[in-house]
Amino acid sequence: MEEYMIPCVNKTIFGVECMGCGTQRAIAFLLRGDFIAAFKMFPAIYTTLLLFLFIGIHFIDSSRKYHKIIISLAIVNALIMIISYFYKHF
Repeated sequence: MEEYMIPCVNKTIFGVECMGCGTQRAIAFLLRGDFIAAFKMFPAIYTTLLLFLFIGIHFIDSSRKYHKIIISLAIVNALIMIISYFYKHF
């Protein structure tokens, strides 16, 4: 499965990982059931999955207001991505 993963364009061109590097590998670890390795590979994997889950629920059930949950999950996800990016590089 790893041989079919899309390479990071930012890392290929500039030689520096982007904030989303490791997402595909983390999903592969999740599919194998290795939850700790998925978190180590991409710490924002669980908040990203929750965010996409609530976005999907919002499209299915638009009668309820999920905006506050989606915005708060997006902020938490962005903070985790930024913190883990700087932790990884410094």
